[in-house]
This record gives sequence, structure tokens and C-alpha cells, in this order.
Amino acid sequence: MEPVAGAILAGGASRRMGRTKALIDVDGVPMAQCVARALAAGGCKDIALVGGSPLELAALELPVVADGVPGEGPLGGIISALGHFTEVSHVLVAACDLPLLDAGTVRNLLHAAQANPGRAATAAQTDRVEPALVVWSRACLDELVALFDGGERAVHRVLDQIDTQTVQVASRAMTNVNRPPDVPGSSDAGQ
Repeated sequence: MEPVAGAILAGGASRRMGRTKALIDVDGVPMAQCVARALAAGGCKDIALVGGSPLELAALELPVVADGVPGEGPLGGIISALGHFTEVSHVLVAACDLPLLDAGTVRNLLHAAQANPGRAATAAQTDRVEPALVVWSRACLDELVALFDGGERAVHRVLDQIDTQTVQVASRAMTNVNRPPDVPGSSDAGQ
């Protein structure tokens, strides 16, 4: 299998959470580290955080890639990740708030993406595409930039407009944490 990079989107205002999601502990491990471990165990070679404050995220001991268009949503972070990892054909981009993501889900997405070069492979539950976890072919970069420059910001709408393959995944792996009560197995729940 060709090397695939991993990018963890760590920018965003975290309004509903009230603090930086990437640093919130789940069973004693910051959420972004949970995601990084799953990406590494699933086959991603180089892993970096995208967006957020490098100073604030330093404790995670991962490289931080600047978001080229901060405040413009995850699509800007995806474009920044694809522009950063120039030595690979694919980049798996995951939201930092998927603490239950597992290596098997990552492996399945990577295999699907590499079996269909030039396409994006996205996780899906039944008929619902999950834009929080997508393997992007770097060949999509120009198209993503054109959509972004045309005003598009919603990743799910971008996935509707490009050549995308969906991979069914377990709902547990896609547990998304947006508010304190959503944090699994931690003292943050209910705060």
C-alpha cells in the first residue's frame, strides 16, 4: 500500500464545547491523540494537526499545519492538509472529535481509496455520508480549491460534487463529540 498521510482538523471555535476539543480527555487521553493513534495504527505514515493554535496544541506533540484560511470551516483545513502533504497521493482527514475511531475503520477507508485512485473515500453509516472522516486523493485539490473559491464551504456538499466512494463503517467509530455531555467515559461529561 502506498504511504498515506493523516491530518487531524483541530481548528474551529468549539462554541458548543466551550473549549478546544482536541485537548479534551477521553479516558485520560486528549481526543486528538485518540484520533492520531487510530490513524497511525490504521496505516497513516505522517500525521499532523491542521489549524488551531500551535502553542495551545504543543502538548499533543504532533506537528501543526497552519490553516491557510482560518475561520472558513473544515474545507479550508482540508485544502491546507492536501497542500501540505505533497509527497503522498492520499491524505486521510479526520475531525479531532472522533475519539472512538479505530484502526480497522481507517484501514478499510485507506484500502478503498487506494483501490480507486483519484477519488475520495468517505465513511458512511447506512445512506448518511460522514464528512468528518474522508480519504482525499491529492488529485482532488484543484477541484476543492475551485469549489472553495466559488463560495462552497460545506464538506458534505463538496462530496456530492466530486467522484466519491463510500465505505460503510460502524456507528461507534463515528461517535462525534460536540458538547460536554457527548464526551465518552470522562469527567467532562455533563459539565
